[in-house]
Amino acid sequence: MSDATLHDAHPDPDDFAVQISDQIESFIVAVTEVAKGDEPDSAVPFLLLELSQLLLAGGRLGAHEDFVPDERYEPDVGPEPDVDELRERFAQLLEPVDIYSEVFDPYVPRSQPVACRISDDLAGIITDLRHGMAHYREGRISEALWWWQFSYLSNWGTTASAALRALQSLVAHVRLDSPLDELDGLDTDSNASGDEELAEEAGRVMAAEIAGPLGLHSGPR
Repeated sequence: MSDATLHDAHPDPDDFAVQISDQIESFIVAVTEVAKGDEPDSAVPFLLLELSQLLLAGGRLGAHEDFVPDERYEPDVGPEPDVDELRERFAQLLEPVDIYSEVFDPYVPRSQPVACRISDDLAGIITDLRHGMAHYREGRISEALWWWQFSYLSNWGTTASAALRALQSLVAHVRLDSPLDELDGLDTDSNASGDEELAEEAGRVMAAEIAGPLGLHSGPR
């Protein structure tokens, strides 16, 4: 795809690159809006929806044959945008349930669960997606598709899947009126004693208590 095609006022909506870039840009815009905290009551269900839609784009990238960039070395896209503020906003927004446990690779025998944070996951995903979008907007379509496909397989696909499972589990706990189990000190940094209180709090919070602030409501019993 040439620069002229990329910046055409009416790009072909059936073009694979256009569809993927539209889905990725939609995710970036939507999740950035959620991070502002203007509608905290709908944060969790909205993130559940957005991650589900993003993983559809990821699945299409993963199922596609390997993309090969036009240039041997990746062109410089300039400094990466800072995502610390976004990470901190999500950490505050999701504070009672930000930490969860995840098995890094289900095909590694006897893998031990590790502690993760949804806020870290979202910041990492946004960073990967923005990097590819920078190439796309400069007209380097093959480079953008290669990067999105590579980073889906190596990083953001796994991260998004893990965060989606955590959010889906949270929704299930609330809708099924099932209390959250204690996390037994689960933490992403064993040296940060202050975070232990956060992990313990997450374990004590009942589904009924987090349903309102996170925009979830128990279903029929």
